[in-house]
Amino acid sequence: MRSHGPLQSSGAASPAAAPRVIHRPGLLQAFQSLLYIIVVALFIITFTVQPFRIPSESMEPTLLVGDFLLVDKEVSSDPHLGVIAPTDRIHRGDLIVFHYPVDPSLHLVKRVVGLPGDHVHLRDGRAYINGQAIPEAYAIFRPSAPDSYRDDFPRMSTTDSGVDSRWWIQMRTLVSNGELTVPADSYFVLGDNRNDSEDSRYWGFVPRSAIVGKPFLIYFSLRALDDASSQLPPGDAAAAIGKHSATLGSLGDFARWDRSLRVIH
Repeated sequence: MRSHGPLQSSGAASPAAAPRVIHRPGLLQAFQSLLYIIVVALFIITFTVQPFRIPSESMEPTLLVGDFLLVDKEVSSDPHLGVIAPTDRIHRGDLIVFHYPVDPSLHLVKRVVGLPGDHVHLRDGRAYINGQAIPEAYAIFRPSAPDSYRDDFPRMSTTDSGVDSRWWIQMRTLVSNGELTVPADSYFVLGDNRNDSEDSRYWGFVPRSAIVGKPFLIYFSLRALDDASSQLPPGDAAAAIGKHSATLGSLGDFARWDRSLRVIH
């Protein structure tokens, strides 16, 4: 018969049960657990994902002001290396978060339109790559004043006051037959809100080394507070306080709950 454990002799008296000692976690164990959590969180933030917030309307309607994003940072300057897994390649149509070339302390998010080696031009605001119009279901064209530089890019006969001077000089060396050639390890990016976006048209290419990662999830979305109280008559403090109290009383209205945990395409 197969034994399932040690057998005790039925003729021997059972030994007295030893008192149970309960070990309670001490301060050192609690500190070690907290330290492990912090290390894991720092690893995730440093190497894998990082939160960002959308500050402008340039990516509407895909991303709204107040959206909070999780960004996959497994996109590095070396397309063959990754911390956990091989780094994702960047494809046309991808959204990327990157260091703003003019001021690297700032982060921007735009959509990749031109890949290294592509010939890019815009007509009436719509993008053409290597002579072919590309499908842009994500792009919107809100009514705005005509702007030949913005809409028929690259247009060397006219410029815009918002164009970075260094980019204007560089761009002239990269345009041939009305098309802009994207250099190696660089990307041409545009905002989805095509008529209200400062993007590669105004400051140039995004180097691969400047790319932080790809946003993949809207984990929370905060509505912008309206400034109606600023339009109250001067001295109408009571009305302003009452409006502020009413706003605070409906905290649920601060968030766009339907956008929470939305996968980004």
